[in-house]
Amino acid sequence: MTLTANWSYPTSVRFGAGRIKEIADACAAAGITRPLLVTDRGLATMEITARTLDLMDAAGLGRAMFSEVDPNPTDQNAATGVEVYRAGHHDGVVAFGGGSGLDLAKVIAFMARQTRPLWDFEDIGDWWTRADAEAIAPIVAVPTTAGTGSEVGRASVITNSETAEKKIIFHPKMLPAVVICDPELTVGMPPAITAGTGLDAFAHCVEAYCSPHYHPMSQGIALEGMRLVKDYLPRAFADGTDIEARAHMMSAAAMGATAFQKGLGAIHALSHPIGAIYHTHHGTTNAVCMPPVLQFNRPAIADRMGQAAAYLGITGGFDGFCAYVDELNDSMGIPKTLTALGVTDPDIDRIVAGALADPSTGGNPVEMTAENTEALLRACL
Repeated sequence: MTLTANWSYPTSVRFGAGRIKEIADACAAAGITRPLLVTDRGLATMEITARTLDLMDAAGLGRAMFSEVDPNPTDQNAATGVEVYRAGHHDGVVAFGGGSGLDLAKVIAFMARQTRPLWDFEDIGDWWTRADAEAIAPIVAVPTTAGTGSEVGRASVITNSETAEKKIIFHPKMLPAVVICDPELTVGMPPAITAGTGLDAFAHCVEAYCSPHYHPMSQGIALEGMRLVKDYLPRAFADGTDIEARAHMMSAAAMGATAFQKGLGAIHALSHPIGAIYHTHHGTTNAVCMPPVLQFNRPAIADRMGQAAAYLGITGGFDGFCAYVDELNDSMGIPKTLTALGVTDPDIDRIVAGALADPSTGGNPVEMTAENTEALLRACL
């Protein structure tokens, strides 16, 4: 089977090994003639980034780049990026990288010509309607990890540098116009990042599948996304050059982000404030929180997860699924607790307050309260 395709759902996706060669054509399709490539500091000096800039330059698109992106991108990163975008008279963004680079790039494109401050567009109610939709610059997204799925998302997670809170900025037009999913770009990911990002995709699928909201399309996508992670993440972890496994994991990442239109839950509600305060890796934090959250949600999801286990070829229903998650985490060296991850002497009250304020809370199958969320956090520690 040839793992190459063109998809128009949820946006225009050019999927397949070597398709980074189409970056100039993708920019043309998005109406971009003076792109700013936005990536993170680590990727800025890597060969895959230089090759992409060479392809852009050869097509007359220049090689402008902004890479002042923190692992948990902040409003300060966004403000600096917007200044660079405006100074260079750019007309679009190439979002290149993992979740951090993609999220910040999307916010730069969103904010480049807005007149209101960033936090006016937080994902609360209909705040997104405050934005001037016509002022949002087009985006071409090129993921280099297989985790967040931000390349097919309509939102970005940005840390408020003053309060150390992760906030979600949302607008339908933040969805990239064109996506290039080239699994060859993920071959250089080290095993620990392969694990953390892959388990982030898994967490997206699991939480979307468990969410009580009604969205049958997302439900089906989440279930098949879980299967792809189960079948191919161990292969990608064991052999980073396994291009078939890398391709299927890239699909799983996009599927997770498409599925979570149905909702997320307590895993993300906890990992957002923990990551903002203690600067832990997002996907790895999700992986650590998943086993306690599954038990927390057991009364509401046991039957549903039993059905998922059957589809995935896991025996033992809900308990079998939980055992599989434990084994998967162990096989990839994921810490068993947040303490082992480096969250020592945590501010319990602050994390609980942040979790309850997070938009993900509304998608959890069991209602989260101050009391049960504190108990859940202590179970994670």
